[in-house]
Amino acid sequence: MSDELFRSVFRRHPAGVTVVTLGSPSGPVGFTATSVVSVSMDPPLLSFAIAQTSSSLAALSRAESVLIHWPEAGQSDLATRFARSAQERFSDPEMWTALSSGEPLLHGVATWVRCLLTERVQAGDHTIVIGRVVEACMNGGGDNAPLAYLDGRYHELVPIGTP
Repeated sequence: MSDELFRSVFRRHPAGVTVVTLGSPSGPVGFTATSVVSVSMDPPLLSFAIAQTSSSLAALSRAESVLIHWPEAGQSDLATRFARSAQERFSDPEMWTALSSGEPLLHGVATWVRCLLTERVQAGDHTIVIGRVVEACMNGGGDNAPLAYLDGRYHELVPIGTP
C-alpha cells in the first residue's frame, strides 16, 4: 500500500477535532488531534494518537494528565493555531488559564475533559495514548455544531432532519 493511497482513503473519513493541552516544566504544551476516540465506559477511557515527530511528544511522554478540548463551529482558528509551530500555540496569554492541576484550559471552548494518562503504546510512526477521564465539562450543553476535519479542511457539521 502506498503512503499516498493510505492518506487518500483517510481524507474521505471525517474526524472530530480536538485540542490536547498539558503542562510541562518548560511551559504549556498543546496540539490539535483528530484521533480522539472513546475506548471504555467502565472505567471511562479514551485514546488519541500523536506523531513520533511531534514537538509535543517529549512533554507528553512525561505528563501525568492532559486536557482535551472540543472546539465547535466558529473555532477553526483555534484548531489551526494548535496545528502550527509550537511557539505560536500559547503566544496569547489571554486565551488560556492553568488549572490547579497544571493543564492549560483554553477559554471559550465549551466542552473539555481532564484525563490521567494510563498507557502509551508505540504504533508505527505514532504513539497511542490512553487516558482515564476524571473530570468533564460541557458548558452550553453542546448546542453548537461540532468541528470536523475532512479532506484537508475544517468543516462545521449540521444534523440531517430532526432527532
